[in-house]
Amino acid sequence: MTASPDTAAPSGRDSGAAPPARRSGGKLPLPALLALATAVFLTSLTETLPAGLLPGMSHDLRVSESATGQTVTVYAIGTALTAIPLTAATSAWRRKRLLLTAVAGFAVANTVTAVSSVYGLTMVARFLAGVAAGLAWSLLAGYARRMVEVPLQGRAIAVAMTGIPVALSLGVPAGTFLGQALGWRVAFWAMTALAVVLLVWITAVVPDHPGLPRGERPRMLRALGIPGVRPVLFVTLVFVLAHTVLYAYIATFLDGLGMGDDTDLVLLAFGVASLLGVWVVGAQIQYRLRSLTIAGTLLVAVAAAWLGVLGDGGVPVYVAAALWGLGWGGLPTLLQTAVGDAGGDRADAAQAMLVTLWNVAMAGGGVLGGVLLDAAGSGSFPWTLLVLLLPVLAVVLAARGHGFPSRRRAA
Repeated sequence: MTASPDTAAPSGRDSGAAPPARRSGGKLPLPALLALATAVFLTSLTETLPAGLLPGMSHDLRVSESATGQTVTVYAIGTALTAIPLTAATSAWRRKRLLLTAVAGFAVANTVTAVSSVYGLTMVARFLAGVAAGLAWSLLAGYARRMVEVPLQGRAIAVAMTGIPVALSLGVPAGTFLGQALGWRVAFWAMTALAVVLLVWITAVVPDHPGLPRGERPRMLRALGIPGVRPVLFVTLVFVLAHTVLYAYIATFLDGLGMGDDTDLVLLAFGVASLLGVWVVGAQIQYRLRSLTIAGTLLVAVAAAWLGVLGDGGVPVYVAAALWGLGWGGLPTLLQTAVGDAGGDRADAAQAMLVTLWNVAMAGGGVLGGVLLDAAGSGSFPWTLLVLLLPVLAVVLAARGHGFPSRRRAA
């Protein structure tokens, strides 16, 4: 997930946190920020890696592919159930201690996943990984912001969040290729190795910061009454649900088109296009948040319809995957910005709700995809995505005054 309860505080305050222990002066502390970007990469890739490895995991765990797809679901449930309470419970922890705890959680969870031959144990490990993600997302963007002076905070967050498109464009295809070439367990062992390296990296170069003073707790659930927040949260819930139905089962869907061996390349096309989408959104979001959200929704809808009518694989699948990635890539940035703008003084609470709903939607997408796979086959996935995007488009179009306004407030 790409959002954090800390990300939305205006740049002149720090969500009630104590003053940072150290700031970087007039330049970005790149070694520390790249460590955070790697943590974002680890979080995003652990979340999505099973999507490209379902057939092999299903065979070794001796369950159906729809059951294996629930490894994505249970990860999202772990994050959705624990992000808000753990953020509150650990708000007084020093930030470095909390970050190291989250990364260590990924190391343990991915190790257990790599060695497990028991479906139930694998699901427990994936739930633990989701809990680690809830901890990570609660602090990463805010951590990056606190490393630098106010004028550099936006750039610092941007550097830290590059882990998301890199995970999509390179990590998932590379993990899928590694899993197909050497076995899916090797891909999870590689994630463990990355986590161990990251623990050393964070210890060496990332500065520490205090949490909230004891007795204070972040406000989390007071934003629903603010105009504009509910439309953004609705779009988040339904759009992510729609996306996950297809993405979590992309290997199975491609198998149905006779392209199972090309899963890594299709995901590469999706990821590279996502990078382009991130770049376009980053360049234009200040002036065109509404039109970019509409365009992204329409691109994903066109891609879904294209995939739905295909009877065979080939080049059209890559074109559809590229359109899908182009539309989806900038969506996390658009939704974080929209809910932050709408939430105003309670933007931190709105962001926390967005994190939770994002993961609820991922869990729901995994469940819905499994039901559809068993009941109607993988060919139903694109059409389900398309149908779910209709109310998304309607809400974005209707939320002209608040949520997805024609003009953003001045920063």
